[in-house]
Amino acid sequence: MLQVKNISFSYKKTSVLKDISFKVNQGEHVSIIGESGSGKSTLLKLLYGTYDLNDGQIFWKDEEILGPKHNLVIGPEYMKYVAQEFELMPFITVAENIGAFLSNFYPEEKQNRIDELLEVVELSHFKNTKVKELSGGQKQRVALIRAIAKQPEIILLDEPFSHIDNFKKQSLRRSLFKHLKEKNITCVVATHDKHDVLPFSDNMIVLHETKIIANDTPQQLYEEPQNKLIASFFGEFNVIEGVFVYAHQLKVVNKSDLKVIIKQSYFKGHYYLIEADLDGEKMFFESESLYDKNKEVFLEKVL
Repeated sequence: MLQVKNISFSYKKTSVLKDISFKVNQGEHVSIIGESGSGKSTLLKLLYGTYDLNDGQIFWKDEEILGPKHNLVIGPEYMKYVAQEFELMPFITVAENIGAFLSNFYPEEKQNRIDELLEVVELSHFKNTKVKELSGGQKQRVALIRAIAKQPEIILLDEPFSHIDNFKKQSLRRSLFKHLKEKNITCVVATHDKHDVLPFSDNMIVLHETKIIANDTPQQLYEEPQNKLIASFFGEFNVIEGVFVYAHQLKVVNKSDLKVIIKQSYFKGHYYLIEADLDGEKMFFESESLYDKNKEVFLEKVL
């Protein structure tokens, strides 16, 4: 179990995180979200022992994770950290980058492990390609599998799919998180993308103004967001009579108490996101139909 107990951290005199506490059980996946500058990346680095804490303690099982004042080499052996600026060996092949972290005593097992990991991130065809010849997204995928090559007990991922093309992200997320679950590897992900969270996280931590403002399942936070920051993470939303209502939860009906005037339409593929005016306030709803500007329509919430 990962235990974070009342930790605080400042850059010089600027407080970044204050009184942060949470637990992550073995094999659980937790996502950390928040605005830019909220401390997501800093929190991961603290978990890895990159910095010394101002206050508090971090434990993995019974072992305390300490910073550079106590360790010549940061980062415990059982933990891996994949930063946004991934570090690879550019002049050797993809397979060699992965194999550098595996034992040479059992060459057949080593090769099988390399092949297994290449399949996880869909890079089998690039096995013998030098890393310097890869795209940014491909390099990020190599960094991911290099981190899990020796099956760490816990892995920390900072925006793990930020360099990867959209058409690859969906299958890669499914494959990577499935692999981590199967191997019972605890995973903490800092992300701004809801698609990294909703299908794959057991819990979601929300950081705001140096503190944790929410810590619950993604489903609970989605269904009952406590504030605008949390609601905005999941998509376009409205506040109607003090209640958060997502754009997809509204539909056009013949008559209701909710009358709006169409102002703008945005093509989203299989639907339109409609911007409308409700008594001088902007609101949004989704529709399969396109409506003329300034048309009056009635809305109701979909149950």
